[in-house]
Amino acid sequence: MNNINFKMEENKITESNNSKKKSKKRKKKLLWIGIVLVIVLIVAAIILSGKKEKLIEVQTEKVVKHNITQIVTATGKIQAETKVNISAEVSGEIVSLPFKEGDIVKKGDLVVKIRPDAYYPKVKQENAGIRVAESNLEAQEVNLRKYKLELERIKTLYDKGLASQQDYDNALTSYDATLAQMNTVRAQIQQQRASLSSVEYDISKTTINAPMSGTVTQLNNEEGEKVLGTSFNIGSQIMTISDLNSMEAQVEVGETDVTLVKLGDTARIEIDAFPGKTFTGYVYEIANTAKAKNTGTQEEVVNFVVKIRVNKEDYELRPGMSCTVDIEVERKENVIAVPIQSVTTRDEEIQGQMTMGGDKDKSMPENLTSQRDEKLMKKSKPKEVVFVVENGASIKKEVKTGISDDAYIEIIEGLPEGVEIIKGSFKAINKELDNNVKVKVNNDKKLPKKDSE
Repeated sequence: MNNINFKMEENKITESNNSKKKSKKRKKKLLWIGIVLVIVLIVAAIILSGKKEKLIEVQTEKVVKHNITQIVTATGKIQAETKVNISAEVSGEIVSLPFKEGDIVKKGDLVVKIRPDAYYPKVKQENAGIRVAESNLEAQEVNLRKYKLELERIKTLYDKGLASQQDYDNALTSYDATLAQMNTVRAQIQQQRASLSSVEYDISKTTINAPMSGTVTQLNNEEGEKVLGTSFNIGSQIMTISDLNSMEAQVEVGETDVTLVKLGDTARIEIDAFPGKTFTGYVYEIANTAKAKNTGTQEEVVNFVVKIRVNKEDYELRPGMSCTVDIEVERKENVIAVPIQSVTTRDEEIQGQMTMGGDKDKSMPENLTSQRDEKLMKKSKPKEVVFVVENGASIKKEVKTGISDDAYIEIIEGLPEGVEIIKGSFKAINKELDNNVKVKVNNDKKLPKKDSE
């Protein structure tokens, strides 16, 4: 029994020793693994540090002061400032059209003659009706005088008791009936005379005289053609007479730009018919009511007509010529400005407020946390920024901009004069640059108009 117990104790001691040996071997193995990993990391760091850091190639420009003129560009047509459309007021055949397109007319000249023959029978008819009615009126006036005398005689007898009530009533009825008939005839005569005046007016409108001096700029009809009068909608427009001594450019300006345009603003006008020539003018009228196109669709466009008076020059401008107008809406001199492409936008960074991409707030349910993050993102507004070069790296500067022209934009706040601003490339400014990004300045490289990416 004692021998058995001794052997059991001996086995326990042996097992304990073996366990300690295995534990020491495991620790040595882990130590070696750790050493190897450290060596690998050190080697990798050495290799990576040996590689050259990639530099972003940029173009720069010194920030200086500029004169900036903000422009609103619009297209339209050249029109005569004063013009009249000659339309037919009566229907009929054109029997005389003395002037052709391009002819000069004077105020009062006969420009259109419409055949009046169809109106003469109506004149005769109305005159005949008037004569019959006037003859009837004379007869009624005679009868009225007779019935008046009879009424006065019966009245005298009635007052003396020598005539009955019936006799008096009969005399009064006859007088009143004759008076009513006479008034009816008088109204008939007035109506017929009015009808005659209307016909005579129509006859007068068969002759059309020029209401102003000018040039026939549009002729829509020829002799022998029939035209419709104003009783048919607006009547046939026969011609247009325009004063070509005073011309204007009528252009359509978008609703976002029209608020910038003011009466008196200077304008530069380029007319397709005169390439290389720039005309000048000024804004003298801005429409209050918009002209909408494609109403009710996604392509709806809202524009306002702006009229620019063209300064008189020795060029023969014609109505309908296409033009492009640059309206100078504002000008500032000696202001800090940078190239337009230098300004980009960046989303506002909200640190420590959002859970997306970071540690979640475990005290809030997941659905409420995501809702909070969404609200914060909506509140975040993109900010205008530029990049300057300092110590070989790009530095982001938040700025506030003002007016701009086709090349430069005013910097109101955030950028001093004289710093080196990054102006290209487009891809670098809009996608690649951020704070402390290493850059390589190469101002000898020609800037592309815009990166495709």
